[in-house]
Formats: sequence, C-alpha cells, structure tokens
Amino acid sequence: MASLPDLPPQLPPIPVTVVTGFLGAGKTTLLRGLVRRRQSRRLALLINEFGEVAIDGDLLRGESDAPAQVQVQDFAHGLIAYGDDAHFIPAMLALAARRAQVDHVLIETSGLALPSAVMEVLQSEQLVPHFVLDATLAVVDTPLLLEHAFDAGGDAQAATALLFRQQLECADVVVLNKIDDMDEPQLLQAEARVRALASNVRFLELAYGAKLDIRLALGLRLHQAGAAVHHHYTPLGMPGERAAVAADQRRFNGHAHSGLGAHSHGLSTHKHFHEQDPGWLSFTLRSDEAQSEERLRGAVAAAALAEPILRAKGFVHAGPGMPPLLVQGVRARVAIAHDEAGANDDGKETPARSELVFIGYHPSRARVAQMLSEMTGTEWK
Repeated sequence: MASLPDLPPQLPPIPVTVVTGFLGAGKTTLLRGLVRRRQSRRLALLINEFGEVAIDGDLLRGESDAPAQVQVQDFAHGLIAYGDDAHFIPAMLALAARRAQVDHVLIETSGLALPSAVMEVLQSEQLVPHFVLDATLAVVDTPLLLEHAFDAGGDAQAATALLFRQQLECADVVVLNKIDDMDEPQLLQAEARVRALASNVRFLELAYGAKLDIRLALGLRLHQAGAAVHHHYTPLGMPGERAAVAADQRRFNGHAHSGLGAHSHGLSTHKHFHEQDPGWLSFTLRSDEAQSEERLRGAVAAAALAEPILRAKGFVHAGPGMPPLLVQGVRARVAIAHDEAGANDDGKETPARSELVFIGYHPSRARVAQMLSEMTGTEWK
C-alpha cells in the first residue's frame, strides 16, 4: 500500500491521543466533554465498538456545534488496528492528506481491546511520518475498581481482570472516573490499586462529572522525541459543599510515586481478539414497540444479574413524538435518559424501533431476549 509523501517541514506530524478503558468506564462520555471544550481545535475522532451497531459515534456527532471542525468515523465489528483490520491505515492516511484541517486525532478503542495495537501501527513505516503518539489515556470505572470487580475469580472475572490490567499497563495517564461521591480516602485507595496493577503509569487524573481538563488530555507530547514535557497540572480538591484543595497534591501525580521518566511501551504482534479469547460476545436485540423507561431499566438490570452481561447500550423508542431514550448499562447499573441530540434535525418523530447492544462473556442471547420481552411486555428479538 502506497503511503503519502513526506510532510513538509512547516507541517509537523499530527498528535494522536489513544483513549482506552474497560467496558462502561465512561470513555465516550469523557470524549463528549472534550469535544465540547475543544476551544478552536479541529478534531478527528476514530471510534471503535465491539458490536454490529455504532452507538458511541452517534453520541459524539451530536456534541459538535461545528461539524466541519469535528470529524467522527466509526470502526464497528472487530478491533481497530489489529492484524486483520484493513481500514485503519487508509483512514489515517486520509486524515494525513487533510493535515491542514486536523489539529489532533482521538482514537477510542473498544472496551475489549488493548491500545497497544493502535500504538504499534502508529509506529509503522506508513504512518510514522505523519503522526506522533501524544499520550495513551486509560479511563477507569472507579466504583467497580473499589468493589474488586477487576480482581481475578471465575472464568469471566479472570478474563476481565487480565484485560483490565493490560489496558492499564499500556497507559501514560489513568483517569479515575465516576468519582463524584467519593472522599479522599477512597480516591487514595483507588490510586493504590492502580499503582499495584500498573506501576509505570505516569499520571493519575480525576474526572469529576466525567469531565477532564482539555490540558490534561491533549497536547501532553509524552512521546514526541526531543520535546520537553509540560504537564499542565490542575490542583485537585475533594467533593462536597466545603470542598478544599488537598494539601499534598503529589499524591495525585504519577511522578510522585513511580519516580519514572519517559518510558516506552513494549509492543508485540497482536492476534485478533477472538483468537485470544472467543468467550467475549456481542449481540443486538431490537423491538418495534414503544418502551416504558422503568420497566426497561429493571429488565436490563435483571438480565445483567442473570447472565454475564458487562455492558448494555443503545437507543430506545419512547413513544410517538418523543425523543429517543439513551440506555447506558454497566453490569446491573442502568441509566436511561432522553437523548435530545438523537432527535431528527427536522423535528420529525424518530424511527419507531429500539436497538440495544449487549456485551458479555458467554452470554445467552435467547435468555436475555426472553427476559426483556417478559419484563417489558413487548417483543424483543
């Protein structure tokens, strides 16, 4: 495959931020916030999902008030940049051809992928003249971390624990997410667990309200040869009415613990995910009937308790003239809200069909469909 000509000196390589994290960690929500606060940056987002329906890409498209400045491309099915992905390099070269219109590339990997696949291909002969890895961010569901959800156990738990640890080991920055109700001891406990799993992590950041300062996500230049690293570190405080800045900010800074300078990740040849562990499955259930929010929430939560479902997400038809419902489920925690951005621009009623993507470890599609049908009183298939 032919690569593009070398970039002229006045156009440096495009920085790339890779965002990883296990299923339901909040990667897309974090990216939606970064899109809102991008200032004048022109962003290109490559979104990879483990499923036949692209949900996250649609959410990110709805955030942009200037579509020309935020380009979103979906990579559904399979895993981005893995050995049999024939789309990643052409997509990146197409961005390089529009270098003057792209300031930064953000790549969200599947929750069941390792970011090192993308990191390795970025160093390939075809891409290295045009792109430079800015940083790899790992987003963590902090409540689940503290609940020992990523500790080894049975087959599903062991597979989850291994993948979670490997994602952390690839990261420069770990973002502790879903922390709004946590106090300082809990945050320090979460940090200690991250450090025990991946001591080479360079920074830990806190994302209150699933928001991360744009300076802590873009422009870190952690892998740019010969560049000084200027980490814009924002003092972090504790939640609550009388919130105060923590006295010892070094506890939240990766350098204070590891004493590590710049490091490189060990990159290995990647097999396709299904060759490594075929137990992870994704399926989509659909219904043509309007849904009750409360019944659906209970049904999705019950299905996650009955089957090894780790993630559920999708858009649901709420009734004539109503905007679609956005469903976000992480294990048995299910949030449902009206998604105004998902309504048609012309104000017409949205299609009367619901689609939910379920991801789990050896889940039974038939049983989940039966439970949703029985508990919602509508047909799901």
